[in-house]
Amino acid sequence: MMGEGVVDGDWEYRPLRLPAGVSRRTATTQLAIHAEFAGWELSRTLLFGDGSRKVWLRRKRTAAVMPGVIT
Repeated sequence: MMGEGVVDGDWEYRPLRLPAGVSRRTATTQLAIHAEFAGWELSRTLLFGDGSRKVWLRRKRTAAVMPGVIT
């Protein structure tokens, strides 16, 4: 489940919550798909006591998304 993204300078961040039942292999596959098709990379991972994970994905902002930049 993707949450709202945050922009910080040249980077764009997006949190992703993975439920407790998701295996490491499935989580890796899901993150690889985000990387391959949307340009995201893993920034941070947080594992909760109940087994769920919250990961933060990041990617460089492009000129097309940056306000005030004429292309």
